[in-house]
Amino acid sequence: MSNFNSPMRLSSSLIKHLKYRVRMGSNPLLPHSRSFTTTEGHRPIIVHKRSLDILHDPWFNKGTSFSFTERDRLDLRGLLPPNVMSTEQQIERFMVDLKRLEEQARDGPSDPNALAKWRILNRLHDRNETMYYKVLIANIEEYAPIVYTPTVGLVCQNYSGLFRRPRGMYFSAEDRGEMMSMVYNWPADQVDMIVVTDGSRILGLGDLGVQGIGIAIGKLDLYVAAAGINPQRVLPVMIDVGSNNEKLLKDPLYLGLQRHRLDGDEYLAVVDEFMEAVFTRWPHVIVQFEDFQSKWAFKLLQRYRNTYRMFNDDVQGTAGVAIAGLLGAVRAQGRPMIDFPKQKIVVAGAGSAGIGVLNATRKTMARMLGNNEHAFQSAGRQFWVVDAKGLITEEREDLDPEACPFARNVKEIHRQGLREGASLVEVVQQVKPDVLLGLSAVGGLFSKEVLEALRGSTSTRPAIFAMSNPTTNAECTPEEAFSIVGDNVVFASGSPFKDVDLGNGHIGHCNQGNNMYLFPGIGLGTLLSGARIISDGMLQAAAECLAAYMTDEEVLKGVIYPSISSIRDITKQVAAAVIKEAIEEDLAEGYREMDSRELRKLSQEEIKEYVQNSMWSPEYPTLVFRKE
Repeated sequence: MSNFNSPMRLSSSLIKHLKYRVRMGSNPLLPHSRSFTTTEGHRPIIVHKRSLDILHDPWFNKGTSFSFTERDRLDLRGLLPPNVMSTEQQIERFMVDLKRLEEQARDGPSDPNALAKWRILNRLHDRNETMYYKVLIANIEEYAPIVYTPTVGLVCQNYSGLFRRPRGMYFSAEDRGEMMSMVYNWPADQVDMIVVTDGSRILGLGDLGVQGIGIAIGKLDLYVAAAGINPQRVLPVMIDVGSNNEKLLKDPLYLGLQRHRLDGDEYLAVVDEFMEAVFTRWPHVIVQFEDFQSKWAFKLLQRYRNTYRMFNDDVQGTAGVAIAGLLGAVRAQGRPMIDFPKQKIVVAGAGSAGIGVLNATRKTMARMLGNNEHAFQSAGRQFWVVDAKGLITEEREDLDPEACPFARNVKEIHRQGLREGASLVEVVQQVKPDVLLGLSAVGGLFSKEVLEALRGSTSTRPAIFAMSNPTTNAECTPEEAFSIVGDNVVFASGSPFKDVDLGNGHIGHCNQGNNMYLFPGIGLGTLLSGARIISDGMLQAAAECLAAYMTDEEVLKGVIYPSISSIRDITKQVAAAVIKEAIEEDLAEGYREMDSRELRKLSQEEIKEYVQNSMWSPEYPTLVFRKE
């Protein structure tokens, strides 16, 4: 019998947490009576507005679902059609409209259908947040690619034309000296999660300036849908320090600062002021840095990670998802994960994502080898890194300091028949790697010649990770991988592709190595643990949890990542692993009524129940009007 049905086995803190929810109108011992949610989800909400003001507020608007009692209480009687509809009826009506309007919402034949879907979903988001997230969660597999990659890239490219209603906050170079007061313009007294970008490297699309706000909005949609972060406590942020995209600067309709980017100390001063401002108003907020160009991604991460609760998803999240996939690829070969340090890995790309993956993967290998200096040196010899100039060796001039640990010894590569600047094809031919890992943002980089060279791999089941986003930047397609390398290849990509029919009833599985498997759980676990910082150990625990999520049977079929449809459960498991690691590292300070002392008393199952019962679910709250 589970702990959920045996309250006497629960810790005193969890009993207190559940009793508190009972007082708020929820019975935790009847899990099917209501969706699990935070106490705020069941607590009546005090509002200071009525009538049309409520209907125009997406946080509180219920549309035709307002009961007659609420219509009287909030001066809504007569402002809505008389038939009170259930949320199921509302969703059914919306979905019928969605299917009918998909084509009509297109701006001509050049406007993709995915962008039309985004427009319709965005309109729903603008008028009724609860229903928006109910639709998104119920159809996460279909709509995650719409609100996040790959469609979000198209949204960012066209954001100045798509902008209708402000969402999030904009801090610009013109706001220097004012940010401490600006943060109080945001209406929420509590913010749990911020995603911030400066728009300098949106996906693989380059500098999109202020239009990059779309990626922050999309990420937070997934924090709500996957992690159950309360949508009234999330904040997308754009730091606009200008743009070096000349096309945008010459566009009279561009919404951002029409000036070149700040750099150096001026740039740092803007980001420093922003961080001080948000942590002054919301001391316990978590800030995720998103799509900062490589030259700043590592510097800002090192600058803030030991002071603030923050992480960089491109550097750390991508690395965690890649590690989980790489460990899965070892399992797919029928070998134990402890054999991971024996894998030969050719990496295409040495930007922030590539270096982030390399650092994290080397640490994982080194830990398996004993976690000492010799282990680190040994692990480093398993990588061959190729960038736009070819193979990186110690002969490379002006090498990025972050890439230096992975530069190959010149004498060693000469013995392998390679040289500084050797092409990707040459490296694959000579190394015969177990894994070909693409983080280059160069579409089609894994050409026919490169894939043919991989057929010479010494592995019984080579793996290809075409991880660059969006879809157009993927290093190769699954069809190319399976048709050229062979049916036994393990394939993963950053953006979604369909599985490949290999004939004779066999399927070539296309695994999407999407960061959404990890970042929601990292954020939720950090929030619920009250961890002071986000440590490497917490990130490692998240990656290993994801790697272990798949069964042996699934992995041997080439399925190394789970279905997006399971994202709520995946996030719960990852968050629990993050909390457990935060407790073990003595970083956890507790969250609300679950203080750090009581948190330490929870068993692993109790931690999972604590996480599940803390996840917000899209249910309409009762609204009560009170004058300010």
